[in-house]
Amino acid sequence: MTLILNLVWVLLGGFVMAVAWFLAGLLAALSLVGLPWARACFTIALFSLWPFGREAVPRQVLTGREDLGTGPLGLVGNVIWVLLFGLWLAIGHLTAAVACGVTIIGIPFAFQHVKLAGISLMPIGMAVVSADRLDRFAR
Repeated sequence: MTLILNLVWVLLGGFVMAVAWFLAGLLAALSLVGLPWARACFTIALFSLWPFGREAVPRQVLTGREDLGTGPLGLVGNVIWVLLFGLWLAIGHLTAAVACGVTIIGIPFAFQHVKLAGISLMPIGMAVVSADRLDRFAR
């Protein structure tokens, strides 16, 4: 079922938003300072292309400890990110969510876009894991 959902997702805005994330990553990678954002962009670009069956969770939840991206520096990085790229990516995802939410069939895809819009605002410190791994971790 996740394969079918992901294939439909690609047609309903997933591909366009994955390209937007990839382009944001390329722009961030132009300077050495932007490399942490670029890495997050490329990870989320893949997640944005194929989201069903995977979840984005804070790394602190997975590891049980704070690291550079989940602490105060991660917060500063996310604030800078929102000002440079995050707001625009969030608007793109919200626009796609509205377009998908017009039909009953598109509602699950609209929810994915809303979830990705939230991630667009704070990508530093997030990890993308398979839903299976998350279920095993929760036990």
